[in-house]
Amino acid sequence: MRFLRHILFASIAAMAVQPAHAEAWQLEVPSVPFDDDSLTQPLLYQPLERAAKPWRLCVLYPHLKDAYWLSVNYGMVEEAKRLGVSFDLYEAGGYPNLDRQIEQVKACGKRHMDALILGPVSYNGASSAVLEIAKLMPVIAAVNDMDDAGISAKSSVSWREMGAASGRAIARRHPRGSPAVKLAWFPGPKGAGWVHFVEQGFLEALAESSAQIVATRYGDTGVDQQVLLVEDVLDQVPEVDYLVGSGPMAEAAVSILRARNLTGRIEIVSTYVSHGVYRGIKRGRILAAPTDFAVLQGRLAVELAVRAIEGKLTIRHAGPRIVTLTPENIDAVGSAESLAPASFVPVFKVSN
Repeated sequence: MRFLRHILFASIAAMAVQPAHAEAWQLEVPSVPFDDDSLTQPLLYQPLERAAKPWRLCVLYPHLKDAYWLSVNYGMVEEAKRLGVSFDLYEAGGYPNLDRQIEQVKACGKRHMDALILGPVSYNGASSAVLEIAKLMPVIAAVNDMDDAGISAKSSVSWREMGAASGRAIARRHPRGSPAVKLAWFPGPKGAGWVHFVEQGFLEALAESSAQIVATRYGDTGVDQQVLLVEDVLDQVPEVDYLVGSGPMAEAAVSILRARNLTGRIEIVSTYVSHGVYRGIKRGRILAAPTDFAVLQGRLAVELAVRAIEGKLTIRHAGPRIVTLTPENIDAVGSAESLAPASFVPVFKVSN
């Protein structure tokens, strides 16, 4: 009996030190990799438990000006630590800075890294540099859409569908044939790859509504720039009923409408979720915003990079399922996979 107890206690101790299996992720996988227009299938994705070696990743972002990319950063940091890999992060400083990002891509090739994770500022502006560095290491596209030349894998959702989700939020309130409403549209920086797809999806969905776009303002997604754009529209088109656009625009609009005593008369819809947008929805200041679960996208990009290095890629293109947040469902959906904790600050280097 003593011998059996010894075996039992030893077994329990062994179980206690075994690492817990990584939690599976609920993803959507396009039937045709890198084709956002192809049908998607749900997948319960089992991430790797640990990297085979402490690989070194080079990570490039368009910027870290808003909470969206901060949340992507948080996801990457957490996954790099979990897998036991390191990364160095560089940001281009904004979507107009294509030349800077091209130089950063080239520099990653000179640093003897094991993989590149690229959040592009342009759909195909860096294609030549990507093709060159792909000869040296796997390239993982993250979040923003880009040409698939030289890409090993992609962690992203359809930005066309993100735009469409925002358009449907308007169409549900004002279906075609109902009294017309006026809308101001703030897509983001003109020329950025993701903006083209967001706008395409938004306009297609909006065609099923009675809304009329009476003003369009393109601009960088820094909050300061969006404040200027929103104020310009309100000065020029005071009878507008809706302000629709990027997360920083929606955040800025909440404060501006409050200052002008227009809260409740003019409504706000965002094309994606940030911390300010999330708070705005909970407080009833913003009607709706689709979330593409930026934290999870960051995690997936790092996991795919490790798989690509180790020759273990089974899925080349995946992303979370898009969910439109409203005051009615926001508590049920939560923020864990969409937003970094409020205390999180950008991390440019992870060492393992």
